[in-house]
Amino acid sequence: MKKTLAIISALILTIAAGAQTLNVKVGSVIYQFPATQTGDMTYSDGTSLTIMGKTFTLTDIDNMTIDNTQVTDGAISVEYNGTQATVKVAGNVAQYVTPTVSGAHVSIEQGSDLAEEITYTLSGTSTDGEFYMSGSYKATVELDGLTLTNANPVFSGAAVHIQNGKRIKIKPLTGTTSTLVDAAGGSQKGCLYIKGHAEFAQKGTLNVTGNVKHAIKAGEYISLKNATLNVLGAVGDGISCNQFFLMESGTVNISGTGDDGIQCDLEGTESTGETTDHEDEDTGNIYISGGTITINADAIAAKGIKSAGDMNISGGTFNITTTGKGMWDTEDLETKAACCLSADGNMNISGGTMTLKSTGSGGKGMKCDNMLTITDGTINVTTTGALYYNNGTTENTNYTGNTDQVSSQYYSSPKGIKAGTKTEAGTTWQNGRYVTTYNYSGGIVISGGTITVTTSGRNGEGIESKNTLVINGGHITVNAYDDAINAAQDLTINAGYVHAHATNNDGIDSNGNLYIKGGVVYAIGATNPELAIDANSEEQKKLYFTGGTLVAIGGLESGSSLSQSCYSSSSWNKNTWYALYNGGTLALAFKTPASGGSRLVVSTSGTTSLKSGVSVSGGTEYFGGEANIGGTVSGGSTVSLSSYTGGGGGPGGGPGGW
Repeated sequence: MKKTLAIISALILTIAAGAQTLNVKVGSVIYQFPATQTGDMTYSDGTSLTIMGKTFTLTDIDNMTIDNTQVTDGAISVEYNGTQATVKVAGNVAQYVTPTVSGAHVSIEQGSDLAEEITYTLSGTSTDGEFYMSGSYKATVELDGLTLTNANPVFSGAAVHIQNGKRIKIKPLTGTTSTLVDAAGGSQKGCLYIKGHAEFAQKGTLNVTGNVKHAIKAGEYISLKNATLNVLGAVGDGISCNQFFLMESGTVNISGTGDDGIQCDLEGTESTGETTDHEDEDTGNIYISGGTITINADAIAAKGIKSAGDMNISGGTFNITTTGKGMWDTEDLETKAACCLSADGNMNISGGTMTLKSTGSGGKGMKCDNMLTITDGTINVTTTGALYYNNGTTENTNYTGNTDQVSSQYYSSPKGIKAGTKTEAGTTWQNGRYVTTYNYSGGIVISGGTITVTTSGRNGEGIESKNTLVINGGHITVNAYDDAINAAQDLTINAGYVHAHATNNDGIDSNGNLYIKGGVVYAIGATNPELAIDANSEEQKKLYFTGGTLVAIGGLESGSSLSQSCYSSSSWNKNTWYALYNGGTLALAFKTPASGGSRLVVSTSGTTSLKSGVSVSGGTEYFGGEANIGGTVSGGSTVSLSSYTGGGGGPGGGPGGW
């Protein structure tokens, strides 16, 4: 005991002489006390030593040394080295934390009396380690070139598990790459799990693999700025949170997931089964204003990005591909399909560049259950899969049967863009027959942006609203197998540039009234009985054409109300450039398709004339090169036009299934 006391006394004298740091080593943990902060050190009963509020049992101390190490207040570092880890704790927070180290498995418990933020810096490499931290105060975790695999969970199965229900900043340090892999035999919710808010920052790179469930999981919100997150694989979602997801900048790359790429659920869903209304609190919502997101989702019915609430996109670059087929949902008793962007609430797009592709049966580019609003941005959607059918016992991918003979919950139609909800309200007996009524909600409003949609699989519709659809502007080009543009209720075009080409159904189809009031509209329908532009005349609805520049290959709905004069030619030449004139001004040069309805209808706001077989140079291309405005036209021959009063085909098809 006298020897121990003498050693301590000598150390105290050395510190007083001006050395910088007293290092107290207890197992794999080193507590670092700066000389300028230590003050009095209390040696009690010959068994304990207290330094800066931290009390040590002397028998636990392996050694005490003094050196010139610079100590940063509020800092704890963990360095992994194979099957071992060393923890260094700054003296000012030593009394508030309890580290436990078992090989390279590290757990740090923050005391309830901690009143300042601690920064944890993790570095080194281990193929059998983890970092677990609990407490009730916010913290920062820096990843400094960390490579950490949890092979045998001691504290949890995650590679990094933060149990604090507060804000946790995760910083992959600039210029470094860190890699996390969790334990295959654990019960963790994610390889990187944050119980509270997770804020990713800095300009480093983090690679994550989730072997049990999600790769990255937060119990509350996730925000991302500058950092690069690479999800290399996950049994569940790539990134999952329960409050909101916010991305301002940075890069996200996700592949190899067993479920969705990015999912934001309603708060409380996972832990309690109870949910919070996303309209009352900011829960279930996604906000993306910048950065780059690349997702390849190949799981069955997987979503690239999925929100249980609203999805708000104002910027960023998106490259999302889904390849999984549809599936039968045993709880909802209906089919579900893959989708690149999916929102259970509203979807608002005011910027960004999106390349969305879905190749599985029933797959979709964009879908929301309520209102889709597009005011700007560049959106390219491609679907190649056909219709998916499943009645709970029989599955058929790329279904070719008659969908009129099966219930809509049994199939999912491929669609480029779909929004709104149509549900049965009830069935009543009217005029000697049963009539089913419906409730409609949501819909689509497009006021700007450049939108290109291509669907090639059977039953693939281009843009569909399960309620109303309004186009106030923008550049819209749709090439679809089924209806190119479709609305379950009224459809209105006020302005913009709209090209709707359907190879097997109507170009533009409304199951309510259809109003064309302005803009440039080039619609192509399939051969009779399909139409270029179709309204639901079977239910006493009409096409009302009051203004704009119009080209319709396949004719208009019978009984249309045409306030602006329309003209027609009973035949047209395939794959040929035509020039449409408004008086002496070229209104539109357009190229005809390889097939379509027999009647060609045109209209401008003034004196309308048409030439066939022209050559076009200069100007601005529209509709993927199928039209030109402002160009120079030469050659061609005048087309004989007759006054057109409406009609030119039978009734068009109704909207497809989910």
